[in-house]
Amino acid sequence: MKALQIKKVTHVIGAEISGVSLKEPLRSEARAAIEAALLEHHVLFFRDQDITPEEQVEFARQFGEISTPPFTPKYSKSPDYIVLDQTTPEGEGADNWHSDNTFMAEPPLGSILKAVLLPETGGDTCFANMVAAYEALSEPIRTMLDGLEAEHDITKPLQKAIDAGHSEAKLSEVQAKWPPVQHPAVRTHPVTGKKALFVNGNSTTRLLGLSARENQILLPFLIDHVRSPAFQCRFRWDTNSLAFWDNRSTQHFAVPDYQERRVMHRVTLAGDRPA
Repeated sequence: MKALQIKKVTHVIGAEISGVSLKEPLRSEARAAIEAALLEHHVLFFRDQDITPEEQVEFARQFGEISTPPFTPKYSKSPDYIVLDQTTPEGEGADNWHSDNTFMAEPPLGSILKAVLLPETGGDTCFANMVAAYEALSEPIRTMLDGLEAEHDITKPLQKAIDAGHSEAKLSEVQAKWPPVQHPAVRTHPVTGKKALFVNGNSTTRLLGLSARENQILLPFLIDHVRSPAFQCRFRWDTNSLAFWDNRSTQHFAVPDYQERRVMHRVTLAGDRPA
């Protein structure tokens, strides 16, 4: 086997990993190198990994426990991996910049997404470094945000999944089980200690302690701040390619520029309560 190689995608985010097969358990050195690369580059890309869903789950387990989300698409056959199956994705939720499942009290550590079936063209995914996004804010704004909490709610992403026909969940039942939660507007990464902006357009509904008018001004600005290409990279998928991202320090955006079927398998790792 070739030595594991790490190649940056951009200066601020992303790295392609080669020289490793994900079909078998990783050697301790390779696992440690991938974990360190994830912390440094925030999202990692692997190509030519013809692995089964079960092998994808086992790869994920080497980095933590599997997280079962509050609701899953109806195509999924196992609680350990989610099947995303879309043909007309515009407006279905993933085409908003977001971190996964921040409506949970303990949002995921990260996710591992594998391309199974792709349209002839299109369907790229963009990723943004939210540490860089936070650091790009002015000092007065950073100082204000450091003391704020934000509310995150499951309603919007679940309603979109139901409306698009991807979920058979009952909105009221899920809302009762998963009420809104509060997280810091700026979270500190539990390993690196770096601060990252932690609000997103899918789940964050308001900044606590601010008036409605203040929220109308500030929250859309923060949600829109991620759009700068200076924080981003863009990944063009191939069949059997994987992306492994740190959900604590990134957001992602699935480009809805296709009208053919796109099938992806996602495994999500359990996280902790943001601080």
